[in-house]
Amino acid sequence: MRIIVAGGGAAGMMAAAAAAAVSKDNQVILLEKNEKLGKKLFITGKGRCNLTNACDETVFFNNVISNPKFLYSAFYGFTNKAVMGFFEEHGLTLKVERGDRVFPASDHSSDVIRTLERCLREAKVDIRLNSGVSGVIVNEGQACGVVSDSGEKIEADRVILALGGVSYPGCGATDDGFRIASQLGIETKKAEASLVPLTVMEGWCTGLQGLSLKNVSVRLEAGLKKPVYSGFGEMLFTHFGVSGPLILSASSYLTEGMYRKNPLLHIDLKPAMSEKQLDDRILRDFSEGMNRQFGNSLGKLLPAKLIPVITELSGIDPLKRVNEVTRAEREDLVRLLKDMRLTVTGNRGFNEAIITRGGVRVKEINPSTMESKKISNLYFAGEMIDVDALTGGFNLQIAWSTGRLAGESAGTSQDEIKSQERPK
Repeated sequence: MRIIVAGGGAAGMMAAAAAAAVSKDNQVILLEKNEKLGKKLFITGKGRCNLTNACDETVFFNNVISNPKFLYSAFYGFTNKAVMGFFEEHGLTLKVERGDRVFPASDHSSDVIRTLERCLREAKVDIRLNSGVSGVIVNEGQACGVVSDSGEKIEADRVILALGGVSYPGCGATDDGFRIASQLGIETKKAEASLVPLTVMEGWCTGLQGLSLKNVSVRLEAGLKKPVYSGFGEMLFTHFGVSGPLILSASSYLTEGMYRKNPLLHIDLKPAMSEKQLDDRILRDFSEGMNRQFGNSLGKLLPAKLIPVITELSGIDPLKRVNEVTRAEREDLVRLLKDMRLTVTGNRGFNEAIITRGGVRVKEINPSTMESKKISNLYFAGEMIDVDALTGGFNLQIAWSTGRLAGESAGTSQDEIKSQERPK
């Protein structure tokens, strides 16, 4: 069969390699509109490429935000352990870091891309760069080719769309995949920025630009009965608001409608202490310098950059001697340290979003094959499907798993698919 894979990102490269591996007689054509493969993959993980997570299956699915059950067949057919084995078998040495995050031992994402390129060359995949796709050719309910950006019609027996999301337009990301799916009458969910820094109302954040806080907990509330998100870890103050792993994860739970409610971000600067323990700690610090001014008394408790802000927010005169600070003032200070609040006004958009939330609705896709339910011989993979996860390698795992399943399914005859179909 001739199989066209549109999109040379993580999911597309894996799909092409898998389709070619099914049978040596398959002719696989990989179309990529950029001048090279894996352009977005190159910048993931700050250029180190957190390519999967070595957690157990329960943890993996707990980290998938949208439609985790849809991924059962794809994930169990190509698990995180299988992904690690795949790359190691093809010569890439891996390492596992904090949080079970898996990286190439070299810390270079380019080595991940080179490994995939080598697989594609060995499988004799026809790679065509600077070749975008503007549409899919459909005849009597079956996909039978694609139309290139230049208007050329390329015939095929099977078509896999792995055109990615909208995030990082600097890497060539567009809404092509969403637009093509809609043109075919396939329902999509609106694209939204996810795993993205948040903007806030409070101006004092600007003075904290560059300050990273570790071992803090945050709680995000958006007018619902329960918090939208709660987490523990690291965050970063910026000139526009907040970022860092905790904030990126929190953003995954904020929908477009929630931003209009101005969600509140509650930051616990000392989550390991109860209010009483924190009050006792402050009293000890005060007792060590009874005549010290309040503005100079928090050095052992907080980062230097944070002290002027906390002092101002506390309402306590910075020149006041600590032995004159009242119990009520101290209790207010404790509450502030345990619940520093920021008003979220929005996010930084697709330019800074790691992934796109939304895409082809999962009800449109057969989860056992990644084939469209409306158009036969048309398959989907990767970020253009409405599935997304938290940071830590989980989104790339989704790309590998869905790409592998789409490639295997597209490269296999229908009779073989029915006999080998994985349990849902």
